Amino acid sequence: MIFDAPMMRRIARATGAVDDGHMNRRRFLKLTGGAGAAAFTLGVLPQAAAQTPAPPSAGLKPTQQPDGFIAIHKDGTVTITINRMDMGQGIETGLAIVAAEELDADWSKVRSAFGSAEPRYVDPVMGMHLTGGSNSIKNSYTQYRELGARARAMLLGAAAQRWKTDAAALRTDKGFVTGPGGKRAGYGELAPVAMKQPVPESAPLKDPKDFKLIGKPTTLLSGKAKSSGQQQYAIDTRLPGMLVAVIARPPVFGMKIRSLDAGAAKAMKGVKAVFQVPLDRGAQGVAIVADGYWNAKQGRSALNVEWDGANVERPDSAQLIEQYRALAKTPGRLKYDGDISRIAGAPNRIEAEYVFPYLAHAAMEPISCTVRLTADKCEIWSASQMPGVDAGNIARVTGLKPEQVQMHVQMSGGGFGRRAVPSSEWHIEAAAVALGLRRAGINAPVKVMWLREDDMTAGYYRPMQVHRAVIGFESDGTIIGWDHIIVGQSILAGSPFEAFMVKDGIDDTAVEGMKEPYDVPMRLGVHHPKVNVPVLWWRSVGSTHTAYAMETLIDEVARATKQDPVAYRKKLIGNKSPRHIAALELAVQQSGYGKPLANGRAWGVAVHESFESVVAYVVEASIKDGNPTLHRVTAGVHCNLCVNPRAVEAQVQGAALMGLGTTLPGAAITLKDGVVEQTNFDAYTVARINDMPQVDVYIVPSADPPKGMGEPGLPPLAPAYANAIARLTGKTPRELPFRLA
Repeated sequence: MIFDAPMMRRIARATGAVDDGHMNRRRFLKLTGGAGAAAFTLGVLPQAAAQTPAPPSAGLKPTQQPDGFIAIHKDGTVTITINRMDMGQGIETGLAIVAAEELDADWSKVRSAFGSAEPRYVDPVMGMHLTGGSNSIKNSYTQYRELGARARAMLLGAAAQRWKTDAAALRTDKGFVTGPGGKRAGYGELAPVAMKQPVPESAPLKDPKDFKLIGKPTTLLSGKAKSSGQQQYAIDTRLPGMLVAVIARPPVFGMKIRSLDAGAAKAMKGVKAVFQVPLDRGAQGVAIVADGYWNAKQGRSALNVEWDGANVERPDSAQLIEQYRALAKTPGRLKYDGDISRIAGAPNRIEAEYVFPYLAHAAMEPISCTVRLTADKCEIWSASQMPGVDAGNIARVTGLKPEQVQMHVQMSGGGFGRRAVPSSEWHIEAAAVALGLRRAGINAPVKVMWLREDDMTAGYYRPMQVHRAVIGFESDGTIIGWDHIIVGQSILAGSPFEAFMVKDGIDDTAVEGMKEPYDVPMRLGVHHPKVNVPVLWWRSVGSTHTAYAMETLIDEVARATKQDPVAYRKKLIGNKSPRHIAALELAVQQSGYGKPLANGRAWGVAVHESFESVVAYVVEASIKDGNPTLHRVTAGVHCNLCVNPRAVEAQVQGAALMGLGTTLPGAAITLKDGVVEQTNFDAYTVARINDMPQVDVYIVPSADPPKGMGEPGLPPLAPAYANAIARLTGKTPRELPFRLA
């Protein structure tokens, strides 16, 4: 999902995340308690030193002050606080690289930490706390360069003061300042004085040709902990005296409790309390709180709950598909109004219908939220993609002020959008459990945990979509009319984002990726039916389905007119997008595209831009006994300047596997009489290591400002694979997951 800065500042104000994108110094200090409220500060750890930091520069926003972002410890170790949540995209390393580059830090001594809901940690472009839209590097690249440069200037000032010389005569390298006559001082010993230096409003940035860290393949700072099983995630939170809660949730979205017999549950070993709690979207649930997860789970199993389904819609996937198909044959609200008058007389036509199912986020780490609630403070430990929004909503339901809610952002074992819910659904539920405990006379922290079954059956989903297209084209492949309809729920309806991103009744996220970069006359209509299924962004959002429809249809026209699909794409793009051409040509060159393949194999191609980065795939696939296999994937990536090639490679490989997963049998969430049928991984397919093809990633060199890479690797994989299958079978798969029979 792509947000422009003014829009996001308006959203931030509407959600109460921040005040006009930033706060003036007086309000900032009031909310944060001054520099000492930050986990770390420029200099040494606050608890280890009594020095008073320099006052923030009146000309700088909180997001531009090194205080709170860069801590230099006595031993020279540097801790860089990241204004995002890391869910495996490697941002805890990427932004640390950017700051450490300008700081001239010794990378072997660099560590990272996570920020909070304080105003300084908002996205500097969006003006709100958000990890999403592949915006982390893109929006904070300049910010973190400047933070590092300002901190370096303060260290130089401290050394110049010590040596009574001009700072211009000094140099920095790998955590040391050197001066005339062989003088040398480490950052750790300079930090106590440096933290008293005035914060410069500007500091010179390096010439990119002098970069030592940016652009170099770098292993994640968390890599060792993750690979050795030592990484702590939100679900691993442990607090003294902590209890654990699970919630009994209704089988159909929106149901309430008709009757409850909690006697057996309360009698279970270790169970401390059982009480009703309000759930998302007006539903009700039952919280079972115990001294551990297993006892809470056993208590839930012992409940006797009768659910009230009166006036609750019970959606059925099979019926919805037929309703969507009927809608797709009717005019919708227009996004594009291209001339389609020539389709009827076109010498060649394609009529196509696509079906895309509901999808679960299915992160490896299920949702959890730990709450410590007192009369005047609420502390939250969670893997939140929107800690500012979540803090504001928690304050509202607990009756506290926003500054009384403290968010401890944790590492996440996957997210894909599920941890960024505008309503703060699972945070509010956890707060409700904490409130219920206090009313029961129990003052203890509580961790609310979702079972895998909860995650699958009671969550939010990528919405189901139906596309219908009619294309008219000449024998040379010239498209003379493209009539396209999309039917699917709006993920923004009813959220604070609706006022800004639903225009003329069309959810912008539903149509992103359509038409561009091809120069075709398209009429694009949209229907947004209302269905009792909660929907949300899912990794790469609208491009999960628009890229598939666009890239398979373009390929189909190429095949129908006996043109090479790469050459045909380049002809349609023309001079409109050189970045698409560069990514496509790189993938073609590195894959060996066009050379003879082993018997039974075929090439497939797709290229797509999302979140301002372009990924092109050239794949090799085969079919045996009706079962397709993806053997090899070559990616050409244009993300402008690449901060960490190793992280980009990992993101593209992971996104490719996740994209492949959408094609596998069983990769669908279906509902029957309102109940989600898939309850765990035995019934819901995600791609596994044995599905992983060889994936080679190549990056187009560029010095332009970096763009997003957490999501762009996903959309073009499935259509590239489908195009290879179409070359083997003569028929394009029109449904995900694939059905070749």
